[in-house]
Amino acid sequence: MPRTSRAVIGGVDTHKDVHVAAALDDLGVLLAATSFPTTSAGYENLRRWMAGFGPLQRVGVEGTGSYGAGLTRHLRAAGIDVVEINRPNRQLRRRRGKSDTVDAEAAARSVLAGQAAGIPKSSTGPVEGLRALRVARRSAVKARTQAGNQIRDVIISAPQELREQLGRLSLGAQVARAATWRPGPASDLLQATKRSLRHLARRHRALSTEITELDRDIAGLCAQTNPALLATDGVGPEVASTLLVAAGDNPDRMHSEAAFAALCGASPVEASSGKTIRHRLNRGGNREANNALWRIAMVRLAHHHPPTATYVRRRREQGKTDREILRCLKRYIAREIFNVLTNPNKVPRATELRQHRLAAGISLTAAANQLGTTAIRLSRLERGILHAAELATTYQNWLNAQPPHAA
Repeated sequence: MPRTSRAVIGGVDTHKDVHVAAALDDLGVLLAATSFPTTSAGYENLRRWMAGFGPLQRVGVEGTGSYGAGLTRHLRAAGIDVVEINRPNRQLRRRRGKSDTVDAEAAARSVLAGQAAGIPKSSTGPVEGLRALRVARRSAVKARTQAGNQIRDVIISAPQELREQLGRLSLGAQVARAATWRPGPASDLLQATKRSLRHLARRHRALSTEITELDRDIAGLCAQTNPALLATDGVGPEVASTLLVAAGDNPDRMHSEAAFAALCGASPVEASSGKTIRHRLNRGGNREANNALWRIAMVRLAHHHPPTATYVRRRREQGKTDREILRCLKRYIAREIFNVLTNPNKVPRATELRQHRLAAGISLTAAANQLGTTAIRLSRLERGILHAAELATTYQNWLNAQPPHAA
């Protein structure tokens, strides 16, 4: 193949089994295009093929979070700058038609023109593990909801005897009772309905156990990845995992808090015309992350979080409606969350607090009395169930001030 001294720009149209690659020089001349299998050897052959034309500068890859994830990891491990490509240019597609080669060339040209400059998620750290756990949890929650709805529907049309037994009970009580039934063979309507309810109840119970285990795994991984985020007011494991997955393993790829707000769909969009100066709601971005910001805002409002109450009061004095205040509040929270994601404060580890207290010979009740809290709350903090940055820091400072325990 002809080698040039000019920089080479690559573009890849990704698929399940085959990736189609195109190479351009820095003047935009198409050097070649070909396809490679989606295997480790195929990724390396693709990289060598592009580098064979000259010094490989950057590669634009479509679908860096799906079909292109493996290739992205391989290229980044080789020290090559990878750029995320969102979609092919629609005007170019109308003029030139649709083919994998055309899409690969368009990806390379968008990188060369600077139209595509997004840094993909690294997908190599614990946050990628969080994403996988969330996929399993989401499907388990949907399946449990479906099982609960089916239990309700079966009871509605069940024989009167079963309706009288289960009709007025809560779903949890219905599951607990039906799961222990020992019906006979499905020889009549009553026994067949009992068997159906028992299967649905046991499925519901098994899914509940699965969700509990996944919640425990997600909480532990969040605490390991960014304990400061988990200790932020209004943030629990579900919200923390959502925001961590949205930001990725490399949150520094977001150049500013405004970029993070846009990613979460919390940034206002210009909608001005003539003498009218206004902004409208941003309906784009990651809607799960947007919902996470909304949940943080709701929790803080419900618990009368002092900084949040002050912010809402100031916005209301400016004449804003409740809906406008909530939108502004989500933008305000996005700024705080961005700082926690990119530059988290150090939070004492729960296991270290417990070991320090035991080494000092201090009982849990005595420590709780000194800190003005309850022993149960302090125990939950030591076991990693409760995440409260202010309490953990105060607890650590108090333990450090205690005299050494005499053996």
